[in-house]
Parts: sequence; C-alpha cells; structure tokens
Amino acid sequence: MKNYQKLYINLMLVATFSLSTSCSQDFLDEELTTAYSKDYYKTEDGIQALVVGTYYQVFALDMNREIPLTATESGTDEFHAGGDPSNHIWNSYSSGFKSFVTVSNANTVAANTNWDNLYVGIGNANQLIESATAIISTNDAIKKIALGEGYFLRAYNYLKLVRQYGGVPLKLNVSTTVELEFTRATSQEVLLQVIADFTQAYSLLNNTGSSAKISKDAAAHYLAKAYLTRASEINDTWNSATKAADLQQIVTLSDEVISRHPLATNYGDLWNYTAPDGANEKLSELILSAQFNASQLTSGGNQQHLYFLSTYDQLPQMKRNLAGGRPFSRLAPTYFVYDVFDQVNDSRFWKSFQTKSIVNNKSGAYYVNGDLGIMYVINRATDTRFAKTKNTDAIIYSKTGKTIPSVYVAYAADKVGLMADVRFPSLSKYMDGNRIDLSSIKGSRDIILARSAETYLMVAEAKVRLAKLGTTTFADALSYINTVRTRANYKSGEDRAAYTDGSAAWTATAQAGIPISFIKENSYYESNNISNTTAATNLTISNISTLPAADQAVITKLGYSSDYDRMLCLILNERTRELCGEFHRWEDLSRTKTLVARAKAYNIEAAPNVQDFHNLRPIPQTFLDAVYASGAPLSTIQKQEMQNPGY
Repeated sequence: MKNYQKLYINLMLVATFSLSTSCSQDFLDEELTTAYSKDYYKTEDGIQALVVGTYYQVFALDMNREIPLTATESGTDEFHAGGDPSNHIWNSYSSGFKSFVTVSNANTVAANTNWDNLYVGIGNANQLIESATAIISTNDAIKKIALGEGYFLRAYNYLKLVRQYGGVPLKLNVSTTVELEFTRATSQEVLLQVIADFTQAYSLLNNTGSSAKISKDAAAHYLAKAYLTRASEINDTWNSATKAADLQQIVTLSDEVISRHPLATNYGDLWNYTAPDGANEKLSELILSAQFNASQLTSGGNQQHLYFLSTYDQLPQMKRNLAGGRPFSRLAPTYFVYDVFDQVNDSRFWKSFQTKSIVNNKSGAYYVNGDLGIMYVINRATDTRFAKTKNTDAIIYSKTGKTIPSVYVAYAADKVGLMADVRFPSLSKYMDGNRIDLSSIKGSRDIILARSAETYLMVAEAKVRLAKLGTTTFADALSYINTVRTRANYKSGEDRAAYTDGSAAWTATAQAGIPISFIKENSYYESNNISNTTAATNLTISNISTLPAADQAVITKLGYSSDYDRMLCLILNERTRELCGEFHRWEDLSRTKTLVARAKAYNIEAAPNVQDFHNLRPIPQTFLDAVYASGAPLSTIQKQEMQNPGY
C-alpha cells in the first residue's frame, strides 16, 4: 500500500448521501485503460483497487489541504492564529462560524468540507465491505484483509464524525438510487457502530506489513480510542452503563499494542526526515501513517509543511529557501505550549520547534551567509534578562561575536510577548526539504496517524478514569506516563543544543543557488541561561500529590482540586508535550469538555467567543438544505431541530 501506487481504474463509485459518482483519479500514477463498470468491484483486482483508492480518500486526501488544522488544532490551547488570516475564523469562534463559515479567501475551509469528505470515504468503505463480502473467493487477501480494511475505514471516518458533530446519519450500505431522506443517529448509536466495525476489523486483520497498512494493532489502537471517546465527559449523560467495561477494554487493547510497538529511542528520531520511506518512516513506534512519495503526479502531496511556519523570509538578511520552507503561517503556538514543557529537562520542545535560522541573504559587509540570523528565546516568566520582546538589546551570538539581526523573546520586561507578533518558533514536525523547489507545496513525507506513545497515554487516561470509579488507584497511571516521559529525558552525554528536522532533507542540487537557512542548533542554552551540560535528566513523576511545576501552574490557573481533575489535566498536558500539532487536540478537549476553559485561558482570539456549544461543530447548511422529510425539503424549523444547539 506504500505511496498508493498505480491503480488501473478511472471509475470510482462513491456512495454518498445522494448518488454514486466518479472519483477524481489525479492522485494516482495514471495508466488509463478502458473504463470499468461497477462489475469491476466483483473481481479481486477491482476490490484491491478500491482498497487503494479508499486508503487515499480516508488517510491522505485531507493532508493536502487545511482540514486537519481547522478540525483539530485551531481554537485550542495549543495554537492560535498565525500570520495569515485565511482560516482565523476556525480559531476565533466568531460570529461567522456557523453552518456556513464566512469566507476570508479561497483558502478558507468551508463548513461542509470535512463532513463531505468523511462521507465520501464512508461511501467507498461501504462499497468495499459489500464487494469483499459478496465475492465468491477463498483468498484471505480479500475475505479477511480487504474486508477488515473496509470495516476499519468506515469506523475511522465515523469516529471522526461523532467526535466532531455528535450524532450523525448512519449510512451502512451502497446507494443504488438517489437518496434524500436521512435522520441523525444519536452519539450512542454511532459509537456502537464504530465499536462494532473496529471489532470486526480487529478480528479479520493481521500484523503483516508496516505502518503503511491497516493492521490488527491499528484496529486495536483505534478501537481503544473509540471506547475512550464513549467513556469521556461529553457522553456522560448516557455512558454510565458501558463506562467501566469500556475502560477495561482500553487497558487490554492498549497493552497489546504497546507490547509490539516499542517507543523510538530518541524523540527526535520521529521527525528526522531525510527522504521518502527513510528510517524515520519505519520506526517500531509507528502504528499507522498516511503515505506520500516524491512523485509530482501525486495530487497535492502532503501540504502540512506549509502551515505551522513563521514568515522568516520577510526578516532582515533572510530569503525564502527550500530548507526553510514556504511559510503559509496559519497557526502559531500559544504560551501554554511554551510553558507546559520543563524547558531545562524535557527534550521534546527543543526537538519539535525550530528556534534558530542562519543568514542566507546577506546585505552589507557585517553579516555573511551562515551567521545566526533569527533566534527565539523561550524563557520563563521569572527571567529578568530582557527589556524588550523584539530584537532585544542587540544580542550577540557567542560563536561569531556578532549581533543577531532578529531576536524574539517569550518573556521580557515590556510584556509584549510572542502572541502579539507574527513571528514565532515554527513547529518542525512536518518540515520537508525534499520538495522539488522552494515554491512547491507538494510534500513527500508521511504523516503519522497513530503511534504507541499515544497508546501509552490512552491507557494512562483509562487508569485515571477507572480510579475515579474506584476500581484502581490514580497512581496506577504513572507507570504509563513515566514511560513516555523517560524517553523525553536528555540522555547522558547528549548535546542539548543539537537540532534537526525534515528541512535537513534538502540536497544541494535542489537549492537553485539560494543558500539555506537551516542550522543544526537550537536556542536551549540562550533560553534557559544555564551552563553547558551533558548530564542525564529525570522527568519521572513519583507521586500524584507532587506534580511537576508546569502542570501545577495549569492546574492552579484552571482551578482544579480533586485528584481526578488534576490527573486528567496532567494527561492532557502530557498529550501536548508528546503529541503537539499531531491533529488530536480539538477532539481531546471536546470529548473531555475542557475545550472552553482551556481556550479561554490560553487562546487570545478564541477567549472572547468560545462557549459550551462549541464542543460540537455545526451541521453544514449544505446538508440541511439537501435533506428531505416525507418527500419534501426540510422546513426551517426542521433544519433547526437537526442542527446542533447554538448554531
């Protein structure tokens, strides 16, 4: 399944809410032959082709657009609006965020885009399930693997739908005629179906293949996630009868997955991208990834390298370059992200964010290309060294003795701060220097969808929830949390200023004569103001009553006091430290009903507007306008009854 290679088909029947249509094939390495009818899906070749197309539709298609950002990162405590306003409305929850989303420009994600894409994927999965079930075959590749993939893919999209919208229409068969009448199932009914489908997938699949293939472990991971969703606060009005059993299932399934997916030795290995299908895309920690390659025939490619970057190329002595990236600058980290890390002892911030760049567009006689050109100082609020946030007091770079042209400080006496500027440390998890040229938006690196570090944190959360029910202790969660934190330690002898990311995938021939801005160095020492050291660190939490200072600060700010609230807060904080920017956050805060409190506390644009009803997204107006009841379009009252409250 790697890279969704050649699919010899130019007709993809898609069962959506209305009728089957053909699906665009421009993402494929096309070899158009004769057109196929639906009878093609009665053959093993046709079923396998449908698997490939559905993988692309469900896993990869979103990654060449801004849907992952708007659906899962905007409007949370982790990220706020960056320098480009295209999708600010998804972050601010302002008055234009309704069943129609007010358009800023052609890049604005519409209210219906995510909804429509998810149901197209469900339509493909329904066809796959129907075809693999109906075919007369004894081939396990069809009757087990392809069928299991179909159940997984359907459940995967319905899990996304229920986490975004609550109860949604359930469509479990292939449409053969135009269908216009649909009703919303309840969240309880949707999750019951999701759990049934993931269970089917789990029973049919094996663990052959890498993270490019849906495996039994992928099914177990997402089945645990479905159980966790059902056991979360957003469903507390009806989940009491299933909660205890669901939480036990999470523990069993997660332990099984963890046993076969050991964590990468170094957190930085996850992001050290050098080439398509390179070492970082084959780590044992990875459970499932959306696949991409370097082919320019691949539609859109992976575009996530664009969106988390600061606009470095507008600063003095700097010029856009392939390694530096093309900065669309949609999202910037909040101070919650800066402060929730132990910046001295936890390596993950310094391996997730780019804090230095070198001069690559020298002007005048003072600077040369290769001098330090940009530095972000991510210091603590107690640091009194700096008077100003921006270009602070002509800071000198120790290695050259020259002042740094552009310096930005998180905490300075002027209290302006990084959130008041469009400059910020860039999240580096998706940077891609392997693109064809500096203007190309088509990235080639895979996107991690599931990895075992998250599995550890899911089982830790299940343990905390079981402790609340009285069947275990809160301390039982610590071993799982500490395993993840131990990997984040600096190891003895490790250079704490060392840095790399996918920018390092550049090649000299791809630079077109433009010097690079990438430097294998971070601002650890400048930010922390400590002497050079290579001693090991220890992030172990030994007692639930004495949580790390960064966590206690969040607990105090949000007003938590019970052991349950404090431990759930710890886990949500740990999820940021481990999974920041990996397209989980909005759904985690929504399901735990912590979205409003955290957005108000840490997201300056969202704070004035976010309300409880924002824990669910609006049902798209395009859907409401298309649905019928008793042979007639819905009335205004009927549309409002189908809509989520508040929209």
